[in-house]
This record gives sequence, C-alpha cells and structure tokens, in this order.
Amino acid sequence: MSPPAIRIDNLVKRYAPPPRAKGEEAEGKLALKGVSFDVPEGSIFGLLGPNGAGKSTLINILAGLVNKTSGACEIWGFDIDEQRRNASRAIGIVPQEIVFDPFFTPYEVLENQGGFYGIPASDRRSEALLEAVRLSDKRDAYARTLSGGMKRRLLVAKAMVHSPPILVLDEPTAGVDVELRRQLWELVARMNREGVTVVLTTHYLEEAEELCDEIAIINHGELIAHKPTRDLVDMAREKIVAVSVASQLSAPPRHDAFRKVELTGESSIEITYDKDEVSAGQVLAILQSQGMTIEDVTTREADLEDVFVQLTGTGA
Repeated sequence: MSPPAIRIDNLVKRYAPPPRAKGEEAEGKLALKGVSFDVPEGSIFGLLGPNGAGKSTLINILAGLVNKTSGACEIWGFDIDEQRRNASRAIGIVPQEIVFDPFFTPYEVLENQGGFYGIPASDRRSEALLEAVRLSDKRDAYARTLSGGMKRRLLVAKAMVHSPPILVLDEPTAGVDVELRRQLWELVARMNREGVTVVLTTHYLEEAEELCDEIAIINHGELIAHKPTRDLVDMAREKIVAVSVASQLSAPPRHDAFRKVELTGESSIEITYDKDEVSAGQVLAILQSQGMTIEDVTTREADLEDVFVQLTGTGA
C-alpha cells in the first residue's frame, strides 16, 4: 500500500495571545486541537468545516505560512520541519485570495514563479500550463484585464509551475458562476486522472460529495469525521418523503414515527423520518391507516449537507 500523500499527526496550533495590560494573563486562541488524518495518494480529498473551524490554519501550516505549535506533518514523505524545502516543492497551494501583479501578463506570472522555484528557463512549462487552463489566448494580456474566472485558472497554473504531486485548493469556486465552477472542476478532475493528489476546501457541499473520494470534517479545531464520502453520507439517518394525497388537508398528520411533518400545499406534505426506525413503505402505510388516499410519492436520499449539519450543528 502506498504511503499517504499527506500525513497529519496530532497537529496543534495555538496563536499568540493579544497584548494585555501589565499583570494580566491571557491564552492565545487554540485553532487546532490535535488533528490527525492521512490524505491517500492519488485521491481527491475534501476538507470541510464551518467558518472558523481551523481549515485555513491547517492549509497555511501545509503551505509554510504558519508554524505549528506541536504535532507532526509530512508532505510526500517529507517532514515540514526537518525537510521544509522538499516538502514545499511537493505541494502547490491555490489560495482563496486572487493576488497578482496587475502589470504582469499570465506568461510572465508563470515564468516568474518558475524562477522563484529555481527552475531553469529551458525546463519551464509556462506555455503548456497556459494551454492546460485554457489561457493561451491571454498569454500576453495584463493580468488586471482578466476576468475573475481567468484569474482563478491562472492561480491553478501558478500552483503547478514546479510540477508538485499534491495540489491544495482553498475555496477555489467561492464567488464564481456556475459555468466557471464546472470548468474548474473539469480541470481538477483531469489533473487528478493524470496522477495529482488534490485536497480541496469548499462550502459547496454538493461539489464535495460529487468530487471527493474521502472527506474530513473539522469543527472548533477538532476532527469530528473522516470517512470515504459514501460512508459519510450514509451517516445521515433522516430521510424525507414527499406525498400528495387525494383530499385537502386541514392539518398535518401526526405519528410517533414522524420526526417532522410539513404541509407544502393544500394536499401535499413532507415527512421526515429516521431510516433506522421506519421505512418509506411504513410511513405510507401509516398515512393510509389514517384514511388518506396517496396519489404521488417522491423520496429524497440523505446528502452530505445533511451530515454536515448533523455533525456540526450549522449549515455550510
């Protein structure tokens, strides 16, 4: 079995306390409280959590922008303390913020990044990377003239200049339209098929459910779940059945097996139930026993958002 692309072991980060008056004591914020998980080589791995959960702190530690307080972290087998240079060369980070020199062209952005990593001019892949992210036609345009979506794609190319085997995307589709999100995910999926391990954070849980092989959820600096995506979705116990009946309803039906009942129309209801306690067929049988004639039924399977809310007590 291949070693993990990233290994995180009991990672702790406590930030320095704010200045206080003489004689006062204060503890800094504990952003990570002993987080441990592995990212399998070749996977698309989702790192989820509400705002302030510790995701950005963890990514900034991987990027070398924040020093951990304790614990261990390896990137492609390189310890981030003892082999920082090799660890840095094994990972590319696509940040949330879009920051470029407005007077550099996309080609110059990539060439400068290649020089930063000490890549000889003859070995740089700037043209190929621009083609990969569909920016060849913008090769010589000033970066300030690019659309937001083009800048996002240029950030991906910039992160891949040194051919790292691991790519980390921090909220890559935040604030972008549906078509650009689709293009970005197509690019990410293609890179993954070519062997790149991808770690992503996103608030779009349906994207994480569709793309990720495994997902870790962090809340208040602690790892609260780490499972294959399908197993994580299966943790959601509640299901919803939407029912249309033949007659008008004056009040929602009641039964101990129903977790929640909501009237959605004059003759339609949505019933939430625990799939470990009752089946959809039993829900319908209960309605029929109460004198209702059922005309139409649809069910909704649990999804990642249900699990996320269940585990963290918050929405995305």
